[in-house]
Amino acid sequence: MARRRRVTGLLFGLLSTLTLTLLGTAPASASTATWTLEAENQRICVRATHGWPNTYAYAPVSGRWSTEIKTGVRNLPPGSSSTGGMTLQPGENHRRPDGGLVLNATVSLSLAPAPVGEYTAEIWATDGTETQTDELLLSYRDKC
Repeated sequence: MARRRRVTGLLFGLLSTLTLTLLGTAPASASTATWTLEAENQRICVRATHGWPNTYAYAPVSGRWSTEIKTGVRNLPPGSSSTGGMTLQPGENHRRPDGGLVLNATVSLSLAPAPVGEYTAEIWATDGTETQTDELLLSYRDKC
């Protein structure tokens, strides 16, 4: 009887070890991004009565990617538009030793006049599988 318990325990332990080993070596999910949008909560000051018809927001991406990454801005104040984001070809971009990051993407904007106040737009980047976003604060003021 004791021998049967010992054999059962050993088999159970072996089966558990094999199961955990196989689970631990499973490939990463295909939807796990190897890149990061590094827009860092930007702020743009806009003269409320004039708007800013020709400006841009930064949309840098770091890491490594094997498919195109498209960038843009959405949720702008009424009358404003994103006149074009960039498409990054497969590649990579990593921080330098000093912590700096090469600016590899911008998004052109046309900001219409709007009442004084704070407006929150959203910078986005997508590889078609995953979309990452960051806030873009548009601070409409009498003077900047």
